[in-house]
Amino acid sequence: LLFLRIPGHAVYDVQPEHAGRRGGYAFAAGRNEPMNSDTSMPSPESVHISVLLNEAVDALAPKAGGRYLDGTVGMGGHSYQIASRLTTGRLICIDRDETAIERAGKRLAPFADKITLVHGNFCDAAQILDSLNIPEVDGMLFDLGVSSPQLDETWRGFSYMHDAPLDMRMDSEDSLSAYDVVNTWTEDMLNRILWDYGEERYARRITNAILAARATKPIESTLELVDIIKSAMPAAALREKQHPAKRTFQAIRIAVNDELGAISTMMETAPDKLRVGGRLCVISFHSLEDRIVKTAIAARENGCTCPREAPVCTCGFVQTLKSVKRKPILPSEEEIKTNPRSRSAKLRVAERV
Repeated sequence: LLFLRIPGHAVYDVQPEHAGRRGGYAFAAGRNEPMNSDTSMPSPESVHISVLLNEAVDALAPKAGGRYLDGTVGMGGHSYQIASRLTTGRLICIDRDETAIERAGKRLAPFADKITLVHGNFCDAAQILDSLNIPEVDGMLFDLGVSSPQLDETWRGFSYMHDAPLDMRMDSEDSLSAYDVVNTWTEDMLNRILWDYGEERYARRITNAILAARATKPIESTLELVDIIKSAMPAAALREKQHPAKRTFQAIRIAVNDELGAISTMMETAPDKLRVGGRLCVISFHSLEDRIVKTAIAARENGCTCPREAPVCTCGFVQTLKSVKRKPILPSEEEIKTNPRSRSAKLRVAERV
């Protein structure tokens, strides 16, 4: 077992073991003992459906000997396809969810000699590559948002359909949880995230209901919060097709994990680690994410601030990205039918220049 320790990140390589051991691999993650290798898991093909799988990997255009980065490895669906196209290349797989790292390690075991797994935040992609002494890569893929397993594992508190402690942390080592946000944040802070992150038109009413409920006792569970949200909404809103708690849960989850801040940081720093001609592929799932990605690409592509009539550029702008496609790539109707969670996905692709 090859184990590397990098300050601030747990980094480890998947290594095949003897064929007699169930699961066929072992790996460690910042501890002396191996992580749990019990593999009572369904087959990789049945556990998770990667959104825009073929479109994203084709856009990344991996070369056999190239070096690539998957900043949100999740269940390893995209990484599996990328690694299958490599021979002497390398794939760096990052995820802030240690459970995802463990599961991805199992799925990617056939490509153990090509994979480096990193427990870290994708916003630190540039720093992680520096720590690994990798000056540049041939392509990067970021699949933003929450993975299906995170939503479906009730104990994590992401779902408004099942009762669980208010948590919503993608990284269990983070200090801030949904419980903290709901029970300690001020009225203005709660109202702002519900309005800005959840685009919830009843933000003020829901905020007031939360404040009233927590004045009596702490709000501790997901379904307790759902009942409070429902109590604040008019009857017509409760009859809408979308679950009444969806926008509020989205807002709290984004706040807990600083998702938008992470995307902004990644878009500011990660593209500088692309070699010329390398591709940046980003899959987003709602307008707030897509707006950050679109704006950041535009700033690197057309960021000159000089007057149009100026004969030469004097502002010092240097173009570093160009859009491969002006419009985002969307899932097909067939994919949406197979995987309804892909409905809102958008893939933007840019190339380093």
